[in-house]
Amino acid sequence: MKPELDLFTILPEDKIPEKGKVLISEPFLPDTFFNRSIVYLTDHTPEGSVGFILNKKLDLKISDAIAGFDSWNENLNMGGPVAPDTLHYLHSLGDRIPGSVSVDDDIYWGGDIDTIRKLIRSGSIKQSQIRFFLGYSGWSEGQLERELKENSWVILKVNPGVVMNNRGIDTWKRVLRSFKNKYRMWADFPESPEMN
Repeated sequence: MKPELDLFTILPEDKIPEKGKVLISEPFLPDTFFNRSIVYLTDHTPEGSVGFILNKKLDLKISDAIAGFDSWNENLNMGGPVAPDTLHYLHSLGDRIPGSVSVDDDIYWGGDIDTIRKLIRSGSIKQSQIRFFLGYSGWSEGQLERELKENSWVILKVNPGVVMNNRGIDTWKRVLRSFKNKYRMWADFPESPEMN
């Protein structure tokens, strides 16, 4: 008889951080910023990691917060708790934005903001091609590895559409349900099991 799989023990192969992968929080992570979040890793080295929360939209339009984005009627996203007054962006525009850093699978990070403003003014960018974030998620040396030992995150590869197009609070559940493994069941756990 097979022993029952522990639903909340993350498999070792799903704890390998790499840029271009996502961190998906376990269902009961007791953290205000990261509860039921998906974080896209844009950098991971022995010195630390950087990423952006994909599923925490702010109640603030880009056009209301940043000069030169008058025609952009999209909400800003909360990238994470680090430097919350800084603007960051992920995009699929590649070399059209000088200074962009390639992350993975046609997804780029940063680049020249003035070029982005010009492309937006000329109507040359679609909303599915760029996402704006205030702040970022950062882990110092060894910090993410400690959280992985505590089974706080599962690390998986997703297609670029998940990174660029999933922008709502239900994204965490939707992404988990797309997997064909035990993590899929996490999507159905209530946020407060004691309330059931």
